[in-house]
Formats: sequence, C-alpha cells, structure tokens
Amino acid sequence: MTEKIIILDFGSQYTQLIARSIRELNIYCEILPCLKPVTFTPDVKGVILSGSPFSVNDAAAPKPDIAELAAKVPVLGVCYGAQLIAQQNGGHVAQSNSREYGRAHLHFATKETLFNTVAEDTQVWMSHSDSVKELPESFTLLATTSSIPVAAYKANNYPHPVYGIQFHPEVTHSTEGRQIIKNFVVDVCGCEQSFTPAAFVEESIAAIKAKVGAERVVMALSGGVDSTVAATLIHKAIGENLYCIFVDNGLLRKNEFEQVMEGYKHLGLNVKGVDAKKRFYDELDGVSDPERKRKIIGRLFIDIFQEEAQLLTGVKFLGQGTIYPDVIESVSVNGPSVTIKSHHNVGGLPDVMQMDLIEPLRFLFKDEVRRAGRELQLDDIFLKRHPFPGPGLAIRILGAITPEKVAMLQDADAIYTQLLRDTGEYDRVWQAGTILLPVQSVGVMGDERTYEFTVALRAVTSVDGMTADWAHLPYEFLAKVSNDIINNVRGINRVVYDISSKPPATIEWE
Repeated sequence: MTEKIIILDFGSQYTQLIARSIRELNIYCEILPCLKPVTFTPDVKGVILSGSPFSVNDAAAPKPDIAELAAKVPVLGVCYGAQLIAQQNGGHVAQSNSREYGRAHLHFATKETLFNTVAEDTQVWMSHSDSVKELPESFTLLATTSSIPVAAYKANNYPHPVYGIQFHPEVTHSTEGRQIIKNFVVDVCGCEQSFTPAAFVEESIAAIKAKVGAERVVMALSGGVDSTVAATLIHKAIGENLYCIFVDNGLLRKNEFEQVMEGYKHLGLNVKGVDAKKRFYDELDGVSDPERKRKIIGRLFIDIFQEEAQLLTGVKFLGQGTIYPDVIESVSVNGPSVTIKSHHNVGGLPDVMQMDLIEPLRFLFKDEVRRAGRELQLDDIFLKRHPFPGPGLAIRILGAITPEKVAMLQDADAIYTQLLRDTGEYDRVWQAGTILLPVQSVGVMGDERTYEFTVALRAVTSVDGMTADWAHLPYEFLAKVSNDIINNVRGINRVVYDISSKPPATIEWE
C-alpha cells in the first residue's frame, strides 16, 4: 500500500509545484478539486490546502469543512488554505493595504516541528492580497514578517496537527521551502519516502496482472516516452496479450514511423503499423482552426484505431499513456474553467469502444515517467525523445495543412533536431520543434528574388511542461540552423527564434 498526501486544489497557479515538491521526496501525492470529498483510506497520511485566486471573504469562495479533514489526518494550509482555517475558527481575515507579492523574511515567534532546521530570517515568497489580521485564541503564532503579523501558525483545537502558512514554500524563491514541506509530510505526517521508481514498476505490474488477468489489451502507440513506458509495463504484466497499433497519420517527424517501428521490434512489443496518411490529409484539407484540427485528428484516429481493434477478438481492455499533466489540465478545479486546449489522451476512446481503461502512468509527471522507463531499462531512443504533440505537425503548421507543407516542415525540423543532437544541446533542452508560419516574405537567393515561407524555431527548458522557459541556445548554433534550413529546404527563406516562456505563452503555438 503506497502512502499518499492529498492536495486540495483551490485553483492556485502553484498547486502542481506542491505536488512536484512532495514527489521529489519519494512520497506519493494526488491533487483533488477542493470541493471533492476526500476518501480517507488508511494510506492517506495528510492533507494540504493550496492557495487560490479567491478571497475567503467572497460569497462564492470554496469552503470545505476543515474540522472534517483534521479529524482524520494532519493538515497544512498554504496562503488561501491558511486564511480559510483561521476564518473557520473565528479569526479575522481582511484585505491588506496593498497586495504583498515577492520576497519576504520569516521571524520566528515559536519554533515548531514544521520549521525544524529552518533558519531565522529565511526567505519566503508571498503572493496574496488578504491576510490573517487576528488569530483565533486557541492558535499559536509561529512566525511573522516585517509587513504581516501572521506568516505562520499552529491550530491547537483539532485531533491532529494543523498548520497555516501565508507564504508559498513550493516555489524556488522560498529558499528553505522544500525543507518546510519535508518537515510536514515526513515529520508531522509520518510518510516513509518509499515511492521510488522500482516500487512503482513493481506495484504497477502487479496491479495490471490483477486487473487484466488472462484478458487481452489493445493500445495505440505514438513513439513517445509515455505510450512506450505504459506499453512496456503492460507487456511485462501480460506478455503477448497486449496488442499495439501505431498509426502513421502523415504528421510525424521525418522518417519517424520507420524508426519507431524498428525500435518497438527490439522491445519485443506486438505492434501493427497502419499507413493512414491520405485519410488524414483528405480530412484536414482547407482546415485552419487549431481546435478543429485537433478534433478531426482525434476523431479520425479513433475511427482508424477502432477499425483495427475490431479485427482482434476478445479484447476487453484499452491501454493508454495518459500522464498526470493531461489529467490536471483537463479537469476543472472549481466549476467552469477555461480550456486552453483539448487533450487527446483524456476521454473519448473508452466511451466509443466500450472497454475498461488501463492507464498505468495516469498519476505520474513526465520526469517520473522517464525514471520509470530507466527502471525498465528502455533505450534512450525512447527515454530521451522530446515530447511531441498528439496531433503532430498539424499544430506546428499554422493555417491549412497540405502534404507539401508537411514535407517542408519535416525537412526543416530534421535539420534542427540533428544539429541539436550533434552539438549536445538536445539533452539540455526539454522540448524543441519547428513551426511553419502562414507568412511569406521577400528574400534573395543568388540572383533570384524569392517569396517564401518563414519557420520559427522553438526550444524550452522545463521539468514537466507545466511551466517552461525559452532555451538560451548559442547564437552560433542558431546561425548555422538558419543557414542550413534556408539552403536545403526549398520554400523557406526566413528563420526566427521564439523567446517566449510558459506562461504567458504555451510551448506549442496551437
């Protein structure tokens, strides 16, 4: 039984960072919408309440009963969570004279377990407009800053320890924030730090065996690390009862279909390749809207996958390489939320195909998937591959798609990727790709005037794609890439480099 911490998400932009901080301690955790009831199984060791864009004084603000949580396990409230705990116990929460955003320093009134080994005057990161002005009588003040009277406290009226902190320990600007989180999950909650890649692989294989038994599983592969690791786990559990399908939608990288099929042979996976390029090109003809592209590709993929799966008999389960960011970005935390993009992995296939799902990676972040892959001894051709969007080059060709544009982009992207590998930059970059813009500009090649397309190079550094910074590639490298693309890819006469971070931009352009 894997111990876990529950994080109740009130809509904070930093919630995923809390989860990552805990996972890096080899402790399993799950993010749940703040109004979803928590099921307190014996493996739940603690609850963390995230920050929120809400004010606790808003009529519509989410307000789960803290007493119900603290009756079961220790609780830590972060920012909004701290204000909510104080308010529900009669404390006074009000708007500060000005929004406090940025660095601050803690001054301890009373040292407690939560701050074991944390230095006086340690730097923390503030991001709030409300603050606790007066603590309930039964609470103990633990820390202040120069601008707020309550930066941390302990509640003494619950069966289990309950803490509140006004700052965000999960961000890197809180210099000892990870130690504070460790103090809570290890020293207060008693977690044993046993969630390792080896333990995950062993437990996942056992769980798949128990669920699937002697039944058959069908699964679509993409060549990426997620589907490959998921398929390998399922294969180790049920062997040849796993049937894999790899669809060539005509929107893969250059020569990728052949390279990936060869790699799957070495893994011993039972894979059927399907050439469906023409069907995808025909359906996408003249379509420019990115969401329409995604929906067409998703629908057509389901149609083809279903056609192939129906040729098999006795298949009861559907395998998918869904990972945690797919799940998080596709679930509304508290009522309606904005959909940035639709995720091809979350939903769709099970309803159409009436199969039970097997998603062994559903609660892993991308870097955790790679660690599981290393534990499975997968080759670097899969583990070190950059993430690639489900709709493929369709969303890296802005505007309408044609086979000619796909070929042009594949050639340019192959030059960019190979130079990244040749210079050692590929492994230092989390994701890189080439985007074909619907922009033509004047150029000169030899004595001829050209009027051709522009490509944008994109490269970012990240841990899991939830946030990302643009990669600072050397000027000499960018100059060579630009020169090689323009000289070798007919139809492109201009290359630009994208220096936008996520947020506010996204990694992909569509």
